[in-house]
Amino acid sequence: EEIVAHSSNVSSLVLGKSSGRLLATGGDDCRVNIWSVNKPNCIMSLTGHTAPVESLQIHANEELIVAGSQSGSIRVWDLEAAKILRTLGGHKANIFSLDFHPSGSFVASGSMDTNIKLWDVRRKGCVFRYKGHTEAVRCLRFSPDGKWLASAADDHTVKLWDLVAGKIMFEFRGHTGPVSIVEFHPNEYLLASGSSDRTVRFWDLEKFQVVSCIEEGTTPVRCMLFNPDGCCLYSGFQDSLRVYGWEPERCFDVVSVKWGKVADLSICNNQLIGVSFAQSTVSSFVVDLNRVTKSGSIPHGLTRDEPLVPPTPTGSSLRRLYDRPSAGCSKPQSRVKHNSESERRSPSSEDDRDEKESKAEIQNLEEYKEIFQPKNAICRTPPRHNEPFPAPPEDEPITGKEAVKPSQAVDVQTPLPKQEPVRAVWSRPPIASSTPLTRTEPSVIPAARNEPIGLKASDFLPAVKNQSQTELMDEEAMSQIRKGHETMCVVLTSRLKNLDIVRAVWSTNNFSFPPQNSVESAVAINDLSVVVDLLNIVNQKASLWNLDLCTIVLPQIEKLLQSKYESYVQTGCTSLKLILQRYLPLITDILAAPPSVGVDITREERLRKCKLCYEQLKNISKIVKNKSGLSGRHGSAFRELHLLMAALE
Repeated sequence: EEIVAHSSNVSSLVLGKSSGRLLATGGDDCRVNIWSVNKPNCIMSLTGHTAPVESLQIHANEELIVAGSQSGSIRVWDLEAAKILRTLGGHKANIFSLDFHPSGSFVASGSMDTNIKLWDVRRKGCVFRYKGHTEAVRCLRFSPDGKWLASAADDHTVKLWDLVAGKIMFEFRGHTGPVSIVEFHPNEYLLASGSSDRTVRFWDLEKFQVVSCIEEGTTPVRCMLFNPDGCCLYSGFQDSLRVYGWEPERCFDVVSVKWGKVADLSICNNQLIGVSFAQSTVSSFVVDLNRVTKSGSIPHGLTRDEPLVPPTPTGSSLRRLYDRPSAGCSKPQSRVKHNSESERRSPSSEDDRDEKESKAEIQNLEEYKEIFQPKNAICRTPPRHNEPFPAPPEDEPITGKEAVKPSQAVDVQTPLPKQEPVRAVWSRPPIASSTPLTRTEPSVIPAARNEPIGLKASDFLPAVKNQSQTELMDEEAMSQIRKGHETMCVVLTSRLKNLDIVRAVWSTNNFSFPPQNSVESAVAINDLSVVVDLLNIVNQKASLWNLDLCTIVLPQIEKLLQSKYESYVQTGCTSLKLILQRYLPLITDILAAPPSVGVDITREERLRKCKLCYEQLKNISKIVKNKSGLSGRHGSAFRELHLLMAALE
């Protein structure tokens, strides 16, 4: 049971970490909606962004929220005052990550332009810019003491920045895929990172080395959260919640949770709350931590059953603990290195105009007053001691292939070897929307969907004149459905035949690489589906490419980028990105080189190919530029390609 949270696709969401009940969602409709997890109605809707909201963060005291958009702009709202606080601009591409400094006076932002910026919310300016990543920055986290900033990026690295010195402290390498999430241990000098390579790594921040690496998930790591006492790490995968320890490395427990695109985790009243999104809907899930194994054999020197305390002379912790900043933090700016005054950004009339256009539309006045305007300023709601969610039913033992009772409404799987039985969780009521959903036919056919677009089984069944005979036998229904599919069978048979031809051409060369002949045969067949099938193979290994292959494939990429099928566009973008990264610098260097003396047939042939590729890329750049304004995943891909093709201009 999913309910729409935005009038368009949801692009980001985040939970408040203080109460665990405050939820913020950002959508392609350029709005930020504020919810209470246990209530179905939108509390407040924040407007002002002119591009889809791709990143969100709520301050620890849940009074401020910051949102970053695809256009590179950042807006900070005061939730209690229900108004825009600051508008910050300076990034050239999508904002993928945001985080509040523990003092609340600074915000860090990471972008697809590879830059990290530190902003002074009070002075409305960029304090410092950190350069070092070579690809998009996916996650930022301040250390609990506010002295360090950790960043994770698509370049497979995790970097640790010293805010006082204004420079990098260390670069952690080891992941083999883009790093999507980093989290500091709440007490110790320990950092955890999760990646699309399906591993979770723990890093010692004193010795600057890896503590342990755990690879058990079957899908990329989507989010992580340390237990408040630091005894374990909760990792959210697409189909499960895993509980990890790091010294030694082990998995304490696995909870089966079919939450899909889980985006954030929070803990409240010993319950773990997870939120996920799919298209325009948001769902929340609750896991009872009383029924989750959070520790095993205790390694020497580390206490697991109670919060960690400062080290004693005999040593009660394995590593150094953070020095927590004071709550007052009268002059936090003195602890952060600033750029020169010439590099600082001052408020402009354009920013003032943007702030006037930004609004906080209160959708539910009663709940807004209850949460953000309490009568007693000392006791703020959502209350610090929330009533827990109703507990799920007790687990029942499963034997053999015994089916789960329908009343349980849970998913129980076979226990993994040497682990506690996989536990079930409840799916919380999805988040409601104040804006009704209008369903329209998609302009782009998705690559993955649960049912065919525009097809209904009833369309293939004969019209029933007598309403009393509406039920058909299974055999009769299948017989009717099979009729009229001759065309589809012919199409699939033809596609298989064409693929056999391409494979035969490739096999005549003993499957040699690069496969120019097979690609030429696929192009000659004039069937884009065959080209897509072949490119999906070639894209997996960049070493298969050369200039000859580029000249053959680029005209086909131009067709793929204009296709209505999402899978075709994705394949075209992947191939074009690979060509731009590997061959665009070579092409521009060869074209800019002075003419050679004498006759060099090899060089002339290479020059001819580069000129041909350059002209084809110029044609494609027009398509990429036109489509870079799209929203969602397509727009992000085209904007990235547009940045890579800047050398053509």
